[in-house]
Amino acid sequence: MDLTLALRAFQRTVERGSVTAAARDLAVSQPAITKQLTNLERHVGARLLERSSRIVRPTPQGQMLYEASRSALATIDAALEGMRRDMNDIEGSLRLHAPSCLGVKRLHPIVMAFQAKYPAVAIDLVLENRNVDLVYENFDLAVKYGRPEGQDLIIRRLGLVRRILVASPAFLAEAGPITTVDRLSEIRVVTTPAVLSPKDVLTLRRRGETVDVPVRPALRTNNADVILSTLLAGHAACPVQYLLAAEQVADGRLIHILPEYEVRPTEAFLAYPSVRFMRPVVRAFTDFAVACLRATEGIDPVPDAAASPSSSGDVLDGPTSGRRSLVRKNRRPYGDAHHGAE
Repeated sequence: MDLTLALRAFQRTVERGSVTAAARDLAVSQPAITKQLTNLERHVGARLLERSSRIVRPTPQGQMLYEASRSALATIDAALEGMRRDMNDIEGSLRLHAPSCLGVKRLHPIVMAFQAKYPAVAIDLVLENRNVDLVYENFDLAVKYGRPEGQDLIIRRLGLVRRILVASPAFLAEAGPITTVDRLSEIRVVTTPAVLSPKDVLTLRRRGETVDVPVRPALRTNNADVILSTLLAGHAACPVQYLLAAEQVADGRLIHILPEYEVRPTEAFLAYPSVRFMRPVVRAFTDFAVACLRATEGIDPVPDAAASPSSSGDVLDGPTSGRRSLVRKNRRPYGDAHHGAE
């Protein structure tokens, strides 16, 4: 029995909760995975997995072996990759997840720039508006809106994703000038789940003061293309990510309305599974992407009052689950904590 292969089969089966899914991820047959698991249980002299018709779960002994083998295999992978190449010759593959708008507008160009620097790197870039489990879905990295909770992750803070209020000239010609926040309650609005409260209240800020404005959404969507098309068609106004509308505001197709008010932003993070060692290609892309994203117009630094004590702006202190909030108690968060929506 190849113990390393057996441990990899066991690790992926635990993470996926399925022998079939583990076989698919590892590009081997289901019987091959089953044989590896049987041989591993025989080797350690203990039952490692509880099997049912719907899911496979580790036994207490299996959970102990999973925790130890996950760290050990990550260490082996990093050591072998480091021996094969130095940091000036990065190669390999990585799997990356991000929200659609940020992914299309900014992360995609960053990926191409990284591959221009390291042409031997293959990247699987998945863009969709949902919260993913990095370990279960086999992602190396993910950009997340709101501080991740409930997963064993290391996170690096990127900044606050800025939002602005915009409308098309055609919409303003029909609806009339919008010069006060009260007017937002009277007009059609297209919005995303991340922007409004459950009671359809839009939170704005002006000179440090918070203003809550009730609105009546005519259309709700989590798709950036739908939002942009709706705005350009003159159908509604919208609090939108600056990244999405910057080009259209610059050329006059959209107008920045109530510019003295700031829409509550979303804090963005780059997250990766909590393992002791990172593969060189993952570490190189992490450092490259963090620097590029922090320099992006529309992603602003977190104010000191809302940030954790880290002077570097990173959060590199281990698992996110069960850790204290980044925002002081009894204060309203500066960035919202929604996951996935644009």
